[in-house]
Amino acid sequence: MTDTLSPAQARRIALAAQGFTRARPAIVSGRHLHRVMDRLGVLQIDSVNVFARSHYVPLFSRLGAYDPALLDRLFLSRTTHYVEYLAHEATFIPVEDWPLWRFRMDDFRRRWSAEDSWLRTNARTVQWVQDELRARGPLRPVDLRADAPRERGTWWDWDEVKLALEHLWRTGDVAVSGRRGFERTYALAEQVIPERIRSREIPREDAVRELVRRAARSSGVATVADLADYYRLRDRAAVTGAIADLVDAGEVQPVTVRGWERGGRPLPAWRHRDAVLPRRVETAALLTPFDPVVWFRERALRTFELDYRIEIYVPAAKRRYGYYSLPVLVGDRIVARVDLKADRATSTLQVQSAWWEPQARPGDAEAIAAELLRAARWQGLEQVSVSGWGDATAAVHTALASTAPDTVRRHVHVREGVA
Repeated sequence: MTDTLSPAQARRIALAAQGFTRARPAIVSGRHLHRVMDRLGVLQIDSVNVFARSHYVPLFSRLGAYDPALLDRLFLSRTTHYVEYLAHEATFIPVEDWPLWRFRMDDFRRRWSAEDSWLRTNARTVQWVQDELRARGPLRPVDLRADAPRERGTWWDWDEVKLALEHLWRTGDVAVSGRRGFERTYALAEQVIPERIRSREIPREDAVRELVRRAARSSGVATVADLADYYRLRDRAAVTGAIADLVDAGEVQPVTVRGWERGGRPLPAWRHRDAVLPRRVETAALLTPFDPVVWFRERALRTFELDYRIEIYVPAAKRRYGYYSLPVLVGDRIVARVDLKADRATSTLQVQSAWWEPQARPGDAEAIAAELLRAARWQGLEQVSVSGWGDATAAVHTALASTAPDTVRRHVHVREGVA
């Protein structure tokens, strides 16, 4: 029997599955970060630091202000908890999940096994990199650069060494053992992943089924495209087969969501058996472009009426919303997008643009203002400024001016012009 959900019910189920119905703790501990990771499964990494690097933001969105150094200790330094791999794009994953990705590592290896592949034509570079890591342990690329074998002739090139590290990481021969600042440290996989984990064998079919199961749990309710995209599973037949197995096992059940259609026909969808339908979602949150709630454009449009694409690579004069606009969640609706910049020199959170979305309602500006102030405090910024670019800027400015503490209010002002 197929249940029918309204669009609002589907949104609430999805947000609950992503942890947005839990109360934010007064003090955030490592236990809270682990709990969010258990819900998300992966945490996408991004280098853009105009406001805050992307992997810091989903935790802020769900937990509120926390010490970023806590994430650094748990994720970026050498730990037994998390490691990096291409589980969506580049992401943090639990180190225990390394064997789940063996099939993807093997796919990369097969793809690069041809005589004219990069790995084969640059075998000397690859071997030298592996030998260095074996002899010296974890190294940053700069450490390899310092001891590069220039005397061996013209075969060596710095870009080739970086490519060798990335290729070996994709095939699972090398793992990222940590980061210093934002620079990766690489090591042989056996120097990072415990042998009891590396030795586990998970057949491809079982791995895909487990990843689809996790995607269903993290999504709450989802289509086959949603489930495939969560872990970037390209084999649609394998994903469909996994869904069928999960239905037979009672882990997911077919549902229909009104409005989830293609060509006038309902899109098949499935609800995870543990997914809850809250009566309401009472939260406000800034979302990074790489938050699972919005990272799949098709799902964001279908679920939240958000037609979203970041404009980093769009020429400035052609940007509609700004360089790095963040969707804003209020309740179960994405009501706006704001382009933020942390100006450290002036200790100012700059709202470079602000735009309403179709689901915005009167009063949302106050919730946005409160979240902007919380974001400024989280980033250690003393001031907030608002530009004049965007149809939501006047309302956001007014709400900030009326709700900000005295120490912030006198600094809130409208900046003319565009970002």
